[in-house]
Parts: sequence; C-alpha cells; structure tokens
Amino acid sequence: MPGLIRGVARTAVVAGTATAVSNRVTRRQQGRWAEQQSYEALPAQPAHQAEPPAAPAASDMTSKIEQLKQLGELKSQGVLTEAEFEEQKRTILGS
Repeated sequence: MPGLIRGVARTAVVAGTATAVSNRVTRRQQGRWAEQQSYEALPAQPAHQAEPPAAPAASDMTSKIEQLKQLGELKSQGVLTEAEFEEQKRTILGS
C-alpha cells in the first residue's frame, strides 16, 4: 500500500509540473503572437509623409512609465523572460 501511495503522489507531482510548464509555454506563445500581430497591424507610413510633431515631455514620460509597468506585469506573469524584459525596457527608454 505505501508503494502505491508513493507512486500516485509522484504521478500527481509530475502531472502538476507538466501542466504548469505547458501553461507557461502557452502564455508566452500567445504573448509573442499578439505582439507579432500588433506589429503587422500597424499601417506603413509612406516615405514622403512627415513625422507627427513630438508630444510634450511630461506626457512622453507618463507613457514610458505606463509601458514599463505593463512590461513588469508581463514579466511577473511569466510571459517575458528577463532578457526579453531588458530588451524591451532599453527600447522604451531609448538607451
């Protein structure tokens, strides 16, 4: 009987771990697909069209802070790896 309980417990642990890993992979893939679709959905600007005027610095900083908060949430959810988070953070901060 103890061997049976040990085997059932081991199976439960393995199944739980596999489910957790599978869910994390699925979330990461969905996040990447959503990001990829958002890039594809952006309309291409003609070469002759001028850039829009720059927004005031205060609203620009607020926008950057919001983007960084969203990145942090994605990282804490496991959607982004540490390297992906750092890359996106550098892109947002422009450094």
